[in-house]
Amino acid sequence: MKKYNVAVVGATGNVGREILNILDFRKFPLNKIFALASSKSEGSKINYGENKEIVVHKLDGFDFQDIDIVLSSAGSGVSKEFAPKAAKKGAIVVDNTSYFRMKKDIPLIIPEVNPEDLKLQKKNIISNPNCSTIQMVLALKPLHDLFKIKKIIVSTYQSTSGAGKPAMDELFHQTLDVYKNKPLEPKIFSKRIAFNIIPHIDSFLEGGHTKEENKMFEETQKILKSKIDIFATCVRVPVFVGHAESIYIETEKEIDIKKALSKMKKAKGLSVVDENIDGGYVTPDESAGEDEVFVSRVRLKDKKSMGLWVVADNLRKGAALNSVQIAELLIKNDK
Repeated sequence: MKKYNVAVVGATGNVGREILNILDFRKFPLNKIFALASSKSEGSKINYGENKEIVVHKLDGFDFQDIDIVLSSAGSGVSKEFAPKAAKKGAIVVDNTSYFRMKKDIPLIIPEVNPEDLKLQKKNIISNPNCSTIQMVLALKPLHDLFKIKKIIVSTYQSTSGAGKPAMDELFHQTLDVYKNKPLEPKIFSKRIAFNIIPHIDSFLEGGHTKEENKMFEETQKILKSKIDIFATCVRVPVFVGHAESIYIETEKEIDIKKALSKMKKAKGLSVVDENIDGGYVTPDESAGEDEVFVSRVRLKDKKSMGLWVVADNLRKGAALNSVQIAELLIKNDK
C-alpha cells in the first residue's frame, strides 16, 4: 500500500489535535507526519492516539517539498499565506478555514454529499465547509434529492469549542465564578456565556446578518449547486462540544415522510434517532466524540414543509473528520 507524507497545520489547536487522533484511529496510510504551528509552540510535544507523541515544528520556513497532503486549520490569515506555498511545492492542501471556501476555482467538499467535485480541483487546494454547514447539508441532502428543497430556515445552537480553546476556558472559568459569586468579565465573547446564550457568532455584516450566518447560506448553495432561499440565526450556547440545529424546510414536491426517513437512514454519515418519547432524540452532549450527524424530531408541518433537529460533534464531522475523509478520497483516487 502506498504511504503518504502528511503535514498538519495548526496542530496545537482543538481541530489540529483532533485531526492527529483521527488519522491514527482510521489508520491513514502515513509514511511521515509533521505537526506544524507557530514559533511559540516549536519543540513542544503533542500526545495523540494510543500513547503516541509528536514534536511540533515551526510553520514559518517549513519546506513542503516532500509533503503529499496538508491538513490545515490554523486560521484564514495563515491559510492565505501558507496554503499557496504548499500547493506550489506539489502538496494538496485540505483547508479548514473560510479563506478559500467561496472562490470559484476551489472545490468545497463534504465527501458524503459532493465527492464528484474533487475533479474540479486545479490548484492543489480543497476547502472544508463550515462546521454548521456540514451537518446541515449532510442531513438535508437526502431530502433535497427526493423533494427538492426551495427554502431553509435554520437556528443553530453552537458550542464554545467552535471558537477555540480560549472560548472553552472562558465558559469553564465563568461557570466556576458564578458559584463563587465573582464578577464575570467576558474576554472572548461579547457577553457572559456561562448560563446564557448569545445570538451572535462572528462579525456583523451590512443588513444585520453575521459572517457565520452568511457562511451557511453561501456554502450550502455552492455545495448543492442550488439557489435555495436560506435564513439562518446562529447562536452560541454554554456547551463545550457539539452543535445543534433546528431546521425548517419547504420543498417543491410533496413530502412522503416514510420515504424521507428511509432515505436518511440509508445515507452515509447520518444516524436517525427519532422516537416520540422522552429522550427519543440526540443532544449535543451525546454527539461528542461521535462521527455521525444525528437527526431527530422529524415532523411534517404540511405536505410541502417539515422540521428536524440535527446534532453533531463540531470538532469531528464539523472539521477534523471531514478533512481526513477528503484526504481519504484523494488517496482512493490516487490508486
